[in-house]
Amino acid sequence: MEQEMAEFLPLNRRGSKMEDSERQTFSLIPIKSRKKGGLITMPFIIANEALENVASYGLLPNMTFYLMREYRMNVTTTQNLLFFWSAATNFLPIVGAVVADSYLGRFLTIGLGSIFSFLGTVVLWLTAMIPKARPPPCNQSGQACKSTTTSQYMLLVFSFLLMSIGAGGIRPCSLAFGANQFDKGNHNPNKHTVLESFFAWYYTSSIVSVLIALTGIVYLQDRLGWKIGFGVPAILMFLSALFFFLASPFYIKPKVRSNVFASFIQVLVVACKNRKLRYPNQNSDYHHKNGSGPQVPTEKLRFLNKACIIISPEDVKLNGGAANPWKLCTVEQVEELKALIRVMPLWSTGIMISINLSQSSFPLLQAQSMNRHLTKGFQIPAGSFGMFMMIALTIWVFLYDRVMLPLASKIKGRPVRLKPIVRMGIGIFVSCISMVVSGIVEHVRRRRAINEGLLNNSHGLVEMSALWLVIPNSLNGIAEAFSAIGSTEFYYSELPKSMSSIASALLGLGMAVASLLASVILSAVDKYTKGERTESWVSSNINKGHYEYYYWLLALMTGFNLLYFVACCWQYGPSADVDITKRMMELSDDDDHLP
Repeated sequence: MEQEMAEFLPLNRRGSKMEDSERQTFSLIPIKSRKKGGLITMPFIIANEALENVASYGLLPNMTFYLMREYRMNVTTTQNLLFFWSAATNFLPIVGAVVADSYLGRFLTIGLGSIFSFLGTVVLWLTAMIPKARPPPCNQSGQACKSTTTSQYMLLVFSFLLMSIGAGGIRPCSLAFGANQFDKGNHNPNKHTVLESFFAWYYTSSIVSVLIALTGIVYLQDRLGWKIGFGVPAILMFLSALFFFLASPFYIKPKVRSNVFASFIQVLVVACKNRKLRYPNQNSDYHHKNGSGPQVPTEKLRFLNKACIIISPEDVKLNGGAANPWKLCTVEQVEELKALIRVMPLWSTGIMISINLSQSSFPLLQAQSMNRHLTKGFQIPAGSFGMFMMIALTIWVFLYDRVMLPLASKIKGRPVRLKPIVRMGIGIFVSCISMVVSGIVEHVRRRRAINEGLLNNSHGLVEMSALWLVIPNSLNGIAEAFSAIGSTEFYYSELPKSMSSIASALLGLGMAVASLLASVILSAVDKYTKGERTESWVSSNINKGHYEYYYWLLALMTGFNLLYFVACCWQYGPSADVDITKRMMELSDDDDHLP
């Protein structure tokens, strides 16, 4: 035994086995390989995600003020730029998921994402630090103010792009990478318990970090200015990257695997190639995986079935796989694409809610023009009113899951649970009510502003409490609780386990599309409601505009969206109901299926 152990001892400079006294200097270098993964990695992964949330979400609320005051943009241009930034931030995580699964791996993708986010916050901070990076202040001599130059505008957009790329690397991989750290085989009896604890801490830290961003970071920007207000997020992003890389030796780093996106393209390509083929009479003419998967494709979307028709026995290898995946697909591949196509109409119904939630500039301008004092010495920052949405969302989820459902189950004498598709519909309805209430609050605020002689003074303070804005913000939070959570559970329950990465990406894709459509709607409203003698509904002067009409237009569109949702439900038919926590536990047992 000693002779065998000696083979693993380090050599000294002379090439001979080290003596005991020499080996003491190598006590910090373990002979056996260091254990990977486990609870020791959890704080670093959670800290990376949480600090990124604080940095990025803390920049958004007051960005409207920064662009309008420092870059002298009007409200429509400002909101459109924020829409495009939001679209990029929500779309790039899909690209990041593909890159992580197919090329770089999750560790490297998160690491690069952290670096890009840090660089983005630094560039944005430099726009506040360097006077020439933004237009000069207007002088009092009556001369026209200088507009933003192309280079100044591109530097600003470049900072947004870097932060979006960073979010695209961190957000789609963080949760899955954390689950990877507990993937040490199925012999660990406490694996699911530890995973459940990790998920709970992960989601709790996400909520807390957003609340800190909407309060602490916004407060710093209001009180200490943009230099400090943008500098702190840059420091936080540096710490986010630092903490993540510090634990690099302890991480389990899964190998790169193929992704399901290429499979979809293969099915479409092969189905087009085989479009002139006749459907076989025998089930054995369909190619399927060896195992318990489907043997024959379903009749829905039947034209895709031609992708898995065996034309020649030579197309199948001896091990049962396809000789060329671009000439023959499996029944499983075809059914996965069918499942995705079937849920897309219902997915599209959630876009309208995301459009309503993305209206960040108008509530900010409303809050700025109202009385925000809680006491004589303290007032709520205008950019912090979004925290009421997060608070309402958290409280509602707790009440729904811990009070309402147990109480209803006790009364009924059986488990009571609303299906995800029902919660999606409730979310659309509540979002519609929220837009109606937002319009009513703005209508009252504008009338008071005019009565107080503030029609031409958009910076004047209206004698009306800004706490009225808590009502639509709370309704938005409840709508988000129903819609976002219900949608996520719907995708996880309706799509195969192998498509869990798609299920987790669909919500972000919806928000990206919503931001682009919101920009189109806003630009159209600004164009067609503005005349030679009439002010645009979305004028930069909040008292001359008619923001309430804009809110009510969104409410009307949401009402039509609700009817569209009902039609999609009727067309879709019965839906499954799977506990998302249970599904996540199942996915953690198979790394191929991690979202």
